[in-house]
Amino acid sequence: MPSTDDRPNILLLMTDEHRGDALGIEGHPVLQTPYLDSIGGGGFHFRRAYSASPVCVPARRTLMTGTKASTHGVFMNYNTHLDLPTLPGTLSQNGYQTHLVGKLHLHPLRKLYGFDSSDWADGPEQDDTSKTHNDYQTFLLENGVFGPDSAMAHGANANGWVARPFHIEDRFHFTNWCADRSLRFLERRDLTSPFFLKVSFHQPHQPCTPPEYYFNKYMNMDLPEPKVADWARVFDEPQRGLEVASWRTSLDPIVMKQYMAGYYGCIEHVDHQIGRILDHIPENTVIMFTSDHGEMLGQHQWIRKRSAYEGSARIPFLMKFPNNFGLEQGRQLDEVVELMDVMPTLLDAAGVEAPGTVDGSSVMPLLREKDSGWREYIHGECSPLATLNSGMQFITNGSHKYI
Repeated sequence: MPSTDDRPNILLLMTDEHRGDALGIEGHPVLQTPYLDSIGGGGFHFRRAYSASPVCVPARRTLMTGTKASTHGVFMNYNTHLDLPTLPGTLSQNGYQTHLVGKLHLHPLRKLYGFDSSDWADGPEQDDTSKTHNDYQTFLLENGVFGPDSAMAHGANANGWVARPFHIEDRFHFTNWCADRSLRFLERRDLTSPFFLKVSFHQPHQPCTPPEYYFNKYMNMDLPEPKVADWARVFDEPQRGLEVASWRTSLDPIVMKQYMAGYYGCIEHVDHQIGRILDHIPENTVIMFTSDHGEMLGQHQWIRKRSAYEGSARIPFLMKFPNNFGLEQGRQLDEVVELMDVMPTLLDAAGVEAPGTVDGSSVMPLLREKDSGWREYIHGECSPLATLNSGMQFITNGSHKYI
């Protein structure tokens, strides 16, 4: 453990809607993620990590507070005021410079929630400057590429299966903007105190609009077909006149391939932008990568998230530490972990006591190879989002699951 005079910086990298198996380090047959692989391969790769409430808002509240849904009070995509202690707030109170880049998805929108500063935007699809005034919009406006005929004119729905290449210069892409703002923070930060930087990318969440290079790369590959159980064959016939935000149906094969190519292209694009950030991170930095939930990607005729199935609930969970922590890195772990463990883990790494409100557990004893009496399973719960029958309860130990 580093002394209080040499506390580590902390970099929390996060994507949205990122399946746990959508990494090169997971042995994916086509997807390439060399920079993310370097975190897990050179550090720790948790192979049984879950989002216990695999929907955007409850999952993000869990990550920010270290609490389960029944504690923070949100089970689906609605927002209430968040009054619990937060990860950035606790670090800020203990001398860390805390900064957010990208998505937060909490309410009120412009509240800092313990961050000292932010480059905030909840995603590229927010196009109403009268309500949100997010910093990505400001960037686009300043460069003359905001509005119905510019950066927002890709025609892909914010929750739909339409995928296509980003249609203007890559430097205006939300993913590039997140990396650029992260580098700007690193250049301007206060060198007299350690930092906590959370970089929260919107993609691979819809709209699946990676730059053309990434989209075409995966369109020109043979992509793995989604696994569909016999009980899900009720949606075998592709439906006509389908709403683009439909969450359960069979898509035409070419449409499904475009969706998958857009999804994989977004992930590789994010990976390359993360590589830019990693090139500028000080050596004494703890790095964590995770996501709020996964993506069904056509499995069982579902797309999007909000279910207990592996595609939706299982997420990446990678960590890498400075050498002065004295940990044996380059290991895979099969203990079951979840998003409420993020806050206590990073506070533990920083030598900061977790607030009494935290439900999660620090994984640091596992990394130190100490007998910690770790949990045998997790309990997850997901309320209905789009229909009255999609709510689920589940328990899993990472190898078996009861829904």
